[in-house]
Amino acid sequence: IMKSIFSNDGLFNQMLVHLGLSPIMWTTDAFWAKVLIILSITWRWTGYNMIFYLSGMQNIEPSIYEAAEIDGANFMQKLNYMTIPLLKPIILFTTITSTIGTLQLFDEVQNITQGGPANGTITISQYIYNLCFKYTPNFGYASAVAFIVVVLIMLLSMVQMKLGGKENQ
Repeated sequence: IMKSIFSNDGLFNQMLVHLGLSPIMWTTDAFWAKVLIILSITWRWTGYNMIFYLSGMQNIEPSIYEAAEIDGANFMQKLNYMTIPLLKPIILFTTITSTIGTLQLFDEVQNITQGGPANGTITISQYIYNLCFKYTPNFGYASAVAFIVVVLIMLLSMVQMKLGGKENQ
């Protein structure tokens, strides 16, 4: 969907032309290709993470907010001192899972730019894929790179457990 909307003759560029602006070369310019990948990732992860935030907010007792209102707390005080601290484990979880998902990013890049232009949008997962299937196969080196990614993901998971404290145990 994103590729058809943002292709050189896609819906977004047609709207720009109708407004009298020049079209953006989303898939052939390295900067705009990265912006398009970021938009795609944001589109994919926002709904997923919102489910967690909605679940967390539904588990906050309304009586806590009522007591804060009686004590004179305004909206920003309730947000900063109640909602965000109570959602800390969920915020931490979604941050770590989104980071891990970004390290494993493959689909959007492969479907939109195939790592181009000039390898400007290549990711670690796509690099591993290219080592195995696109270039002369080098399975040993690809396995070593994949192992490093796994170690990096394990380290991020340990950071989550450490920062999350007792809430995650």
